Amino acid sequence: MHLYAMRLLVFFLFVIITTFSWAQGSENMRVQDVKEIRLRNAKPDTVYASVKYSVADFEIGQQDQLLLLTYEKNLEKDAQLQLISNDSVLALQAIPERAKGLFRDFRGEIHVLTAQNVYGLTYTDNEIALGRIPKDYFFKYITPIVDTSYTKFFYSNYSEIYPAFEYGSVDKLDSTYKRLLHIQDDLMMELYRSEYKWVDVRTKLWAKNLELQTGIDAEIYVGANYFTQSLYYEPVYAPLFLVNDTIYIFDYPNNLLHSFLTNGDSIQTVKLNHHLNAKKTGFRKNLQLDRKTGTVYAIYEQEGYSYIGPIDLKTGVVSKKVKLAFRYVEKIRVHNNEVYFIYRPFESAQNKFIYKQQLPF
Repeated sequence: MHLYAMRLLVFFLFVIITTFSWAQGSENMRVQDVKEIRLRNAKPDTVYASVKYSVADFEIGQQDQLLLLTYEKNLEKDAQLQLISNDSVLALQAIPERAKGLFRDFRGEIHVLTAQNVYGLTYTDNEIALGRIPKDYFFKYITPIVDTSYTKFFYSNYSEIYPAFEYGSVDKLDSTYKRLLHIQDDLMMELYRSEYKWVDVRTKLWAKNLELQTGIDAEIYVGANYFTQSLYYEPVYAPLFLVNDTIYIFDYPNNLLHSFLTNGDSIQTVKLNHHLNAKKTGFRKNLQLDRKTGTVYAIYEQEGYSYIGPIDLKTGVVSKKVKLAFRYVEKIRVHNNEVYFIYRPFESAQNKFIYKQQLPF
């Protein structure tokens, strides 16, 4: 009996030890599996660094060159354009006026905006040339065009001081116009027009006189001149992107993603929610299109860090995000599955450099 009891005790000890070892092994295997599938952010590469110049703005050219707007001490006094390719400065051109920034038009052409003029850029491997464009012509006929297909221009009548606008198309062959979509922020429009109730009598008379002269409602004149200067006004954000042969319009005021054929026929409309609760998620009104891959990205910011995530153009969902390595980056651009940005370490004497970070998508 004593021998039987001893054998039984040894058997139970063996079972306990084996079970404990298996459990520990299983736990280690689970931890290891998580580490293997964990997505790690790539370390950024320095694209442009200079002890003499800081970068104020940049754009990526059609042949993957970098066009930089740089300055030594003051952007408005000593700005230069630099053409960069394969880590080498190919050309440098001084800007004779107070520079404001760079602008890419619907054709992918890059322009320099100054306080007085707009300049178109042409460049070769060793030279940058500036051609002056009349400012009125530029803002009236070029900036309203959002994108273009083989036979059509896609344009908008967007204005920062009005909470509604339309997208439309113009056929290059027969010059016919077609409306694609009317977008309006209903709440903002209600507040915009209500501003007329609260202004003084003199302002109301001024607005009514303009209404009689032009036929435009007095409420619009008051809204444009007064409500747009308040803390409550937000311009409408609803960007359009042409990806392959499909037009996508992100109608954020109405939480919808519309898609159209280039002839203007509707394909589908789906709900958007990746922009909701912006105070919590950090959503920024700054969608970015990778012209190489056709991917549209949403930008978020939390605690100074920027996050970038691809938008599924069929569902409008952002299912994954990548955190950029540095805090408080500027001017995010995505090109060929890499994100470019301007960065200078906080409280550092370093100039503003350009970095790029590989996206794991």
